[in-house]
Amino acid sequence: MTGGATRVAYVCADPGIPVFGTKGASVHIQEVVRAWRARGADVEIFAVRHGDDVPPDLADVPVHVVTVGGRGMDPAVREVAQQQAAAELATLVLASGPDVVHERYSLFSGVLQHVRSRLACDTVLEVNAPLVDEQRTHRVLVDEDAARAALADQLRAADVVACVSEPVAGWVRAAAAEAGVPHGCPTVVVVPNGVNTDRVRPVEPDLDGPPVVVFVGTLKPWHGVEDLVEAAALAQVPWRLRLVGDGPVRTDVEQQAARHGLDVEMVGAVAPQDIPAALQGASIAVAPYPASQDHYFSPLKVYEYGAAALPVVASRIGQLPQVVEDGRTGVLVPPSNPVALARAIDALAADPERARRLGRAARERMEAHHTWAAVLDATLAPLDRARDRAPVTAPA
Repeated sequence: MTGGATRVAYVCADPGIPVFGTKGASVHIQEVVRAWRARGADVEIFAVRHGDDVPPDLADVPVHVVTVGGRGMDPAVREVAQQQAAAELATLVLASGPDVVHERYSLFSGVLQHVRSRLACDTVLEVNAPLVDEQRTHRVLVDEDAARAALADQLRAADVVACVSEPVAGWVRAAAAEAGVPHGCPTVVVVPNGVNTDRVRPVEPDLDGPPVVVFVGTLKPWHGVEDLVEAAALAQVPWRLRLVGDGPVRTDVEQQAARHGLDVEMVGAVAPQDIPAALQGASIAVAPYPASQDHYFSPLKVYEYGAAALPVVASRIGQLPQVVEDGRTGVLVPPSNPVALARAIDALAADPERARRLGRAARERMEAHHTWAAVLDATLAPLDRARDRAPVTAPA
């Protein structure tokens, strides 16, 4: 698994995720590919969307694209198109003759199952969300039986299933049990996200004026940006708010800031390679997630904040208490509580030395535990252990 001859096919059949895009899922793909290449592997990417924000260091990676179709497709037609695109990707993967197929779980994809039934190779399924539930609850899912059947086939074909959080792992185990997949096969591991500590370096705070408080992420309701703007209106200590990202609630956020007379710096969406520049000058970073029953994800932004040596003010929810050490690398606050959020930010803005101390500890934690190399090592550990246990056959 560590030799330069290892041929890796990384697969993403999710039409919502461009390989070279600005969203967190795109960052995840790119960083896993980098981690494989750092191991000396030859990587090819197989996907349904390419994207336009190609970082220079990945410009030489072969990318094979099978498109699903444009916006506005009938949901039922789109689901069939997703299955067809995944089947075409599987054919391309087989032709590449990989040693390892590493697939990001996508609805209706059967790439792992198709390849594994025809080729002896290692297989990794990376699960970042309970997509069947997400699609049914937040969007439109026409053929749920087909989606669940595809997931069951993928689980049967995987050697390792790497889940981004324990709630996601629980969902996978339940899906496997329901489908009659043998217990313990595949191996399910919990592997939170990571950060590229070479790409995201410690930032220097802007000392001209009040401290800059930064948020990075898509402006959607479940990111809690409205609570952050409300906290800025409640601030008792001067600080400036910078929002890096774009999304459906941007207009609402701008109107909210205007009502409060706040001068908010709206940076807009930026490519992953531009995140370090967008963080430059900040003193404090925020992850203000609102109260939720399904906080099952692993926020990339929190790892990037830490790598930038920024103290993190985050909601005490989901996986965040495992990443942000309250009082050591940041401050945890109750979710959906702008008053508590404002007080925590005020306290750090008023004590820049404490803010810097927490930020340095956050950087040290990211370097020690949360690099993408560590993420890939943890993902592949079951395969490595299986090789160590394999009996050695004596020569004839």
